[in-house]
Amino acid sequence: MKHSLIAAAAVLAFGVGAASAATSSETAPAAMASASAAMPKPDMTSTANAKGGDAKSGMSRQDHDAQKARIDGDYKAARKECDSQKGNAKDVCKADAKGKHEVAKAQLEEQYKPSPSHEAKVKKEQAKADYAVAKEKCEDMKGDAKSACKKDAKAQYESANGNAKATKAEAKKSAHS
Repeated sequence: MKHSLIAAAAVLAFGVGAASAATSSETAPAAMASASAAMPKPDMTSTANAKGGDAKSGMSRQDHDAQKARIDGDYKAARKECDSQKGNAKDVCKADAKGKHEVAKAQLEEQYKPSPSHEAKVKKEQAKADYAVAKEKCEDMKGDAKSACKKDAKAQYESANGNAKATKAEAKKSAHS
């Protein structure tokens, strides 16, 4: 279990730096890559269950709390990095950091208590994060380009949000069958 926590921390640490560098250089929402940092699924061995872990997730409450504290720490560090930037780049950075934080929290809950609802929440948070960053990037544009950028960002958000809702509805439907 310790190995998987270390691996998760390394993935998030690398993902936060790489994704924030990528998002600060892009200008159009269509070119925007997914900003979520991939967190490995917890180890499903019986050792976690012997330590008081949830039988479904294999993650103990202590592991969950430690991961949550790490996510909060990563967010604070990412926000602090934004302070060195100026103007709209700072706003983009802050939106990116907040979005990654919300996505990481949703992913953690989905790992801790897997459910269709939590899976849909991850997708919804990712859509919100991508939309917030895209809107901030549009602020660097002027006139028709800015308007088109915002329209494209909204369309992408609505599509992704619709997919999240469909995932949740489909899971409920199959659960009742």
